[in-house]
Amino acid sequence: MDLIKRYDLSGPRYTSYPTAVQFDPALSPESLITQGQASADKSAPLSLYVHIPFCAHVCYYCACNKVITRNRDRAQPYLETVYREMKQLSQWYSDDRIVDQLHWGGGTPTFISDQQMHELMSALRSQFNLRDDDKGDYSIEIDPREASPETLEVLRKTGFNRISLGVQDLDPKVQSAVNRVQPLEQTQAVLDKSRQLGFSSINMDLIYGLPHQTEQSFDATLDVVIGMNPDRLSVFNYAHLPDRFRSQKHINSDELPSPETKLAILQNTIDKLLDAGYVYIGMDHFAKPDDSLALAQAAGQLHRNFQGYTTHAECDLVAMGVSAISQIGRVYYQNEHDLAAYTQAVTQQQHAIKRGVCLTDDDLIRGAVINQLICHFELNPAAIEKRFNLNFDQYFAAELAELAQFEDDGLIQRQGRHISVTPSGRLLIRRICMAFDAYIPKQQPTRGYSRII
Repeated sequence: MDLIKRYDLSGPRYTSYPTAVQFDPALSPESLITQGQASADKSAPLSLYVHIPFCAHVCYYCACNKVITRNRDRAQPYLETVYREMKQLSQWYSDDRIVDQLHWGGGTPTFISDQQMHELMSALRSQFNLRDDDKGDYSIEIDPREASPETLEVLRKTGFNRISLGVQDLDPKVQSAVNRVQPLEQTQAVLDKSRQLGFSSINMDLIYGLPHQTEQSFDATLDVVIGMNPDRLSVFNYAHLPDRFRSQKHINSDELPSPETKLAILQNTIDKLLDAGYVYIGMDHFAKPDDSLALAQAAGQLHRNFQGYTTHAECDLVAMGVSAISQIGRVYYQNEHDLAAYTQAVTQQQHAIKRGVCLTDDDLIRGAVINQLICHFELNPAAIEKRFNLNFDQYFAAELAELAQFEDDGLIQRQGRHISVTPSGRLLIRRICMAFDAYIPKQQPTRGYSRII
């Protein structure tokens, strides 16, 4: 109980360092583009992301940038804007670099028609060097309520080989409370068809911390999901931020599980999935032992970016669409968040960049430390010293002193200089990473982030 009180803070999820809170709207887009081009490794492969913001239904828990509409005609004008942005991005960054990773997110990417999916993929192939050998990681987020067998066939034929199914919870009471009523049979049908079509990896998304969830109810959901045998599982911590996300105002905070219950659900989830043969990749991800994420982690090559855990550390991430975030060389930048502003920016300026950050040497060093911790649950100072030519103990003297509390609380262990995160510490890995975050004021509450527990 004391540990929960001490560590139930708000903090970043560290899909980047610096995090998006540090992105500066005062930086000129031209300087971000120039530095991105100058610092990019043009011999390395690329990762592409396309954001499709439309959803036909609102899920109350959702914190994604979305547009709720039943009007499918809104998709085509948006796609035309994306094509304009895509052409410019290709001129800046393509350099015939092979695209090893592609992801469509949202919103609901399958909101667009099958024909529009064909056209979008064709446009990407015309502007970037997409693979045609099925060896890349080409993935798409799917709402099983919006994916017919014909749509799945189209996705497979156009080059997708990985899918991620939004499930969240199978309990009818929880589904009703978050306005996401999704019968198990619907999800199972999409899963079966995807396997029949030869998708090489199927991920399922779950969320813990939703209204009416208990240890027992989520345990029952896990039993069914384990029986469905997905290749990967993402089990996200619900972040209740109704002041930031209007749809969350529909959720009654009195019906949410307590921090103690959430932590118990997470611990039970980890234990149960480990018993079922999954590898705990980190924070919110699990994978089969032969999955590329598990293999990358075992080899010390796992990475984390705006799409979560990834095996593609060497890739620059070129993102397009409203609110999309790119990572090019030593630059992060984000597009306009509002759909009208995004459309106007692309039309008038040939880009949609709203804010960004140029990484300093200190950012790169701290980012590497945080990546080691959040991807591998250990920290090898010698590796950081060798990579950046510094004295780790001197550079991080204050941070190492702060780790003493974590050691006393059983969150980390030290063997010589080597630091390893304990099973208890894995549940609070975001707080451990925060010790190395130069942008978070020490001993002060953090704002703009979700709660760790």
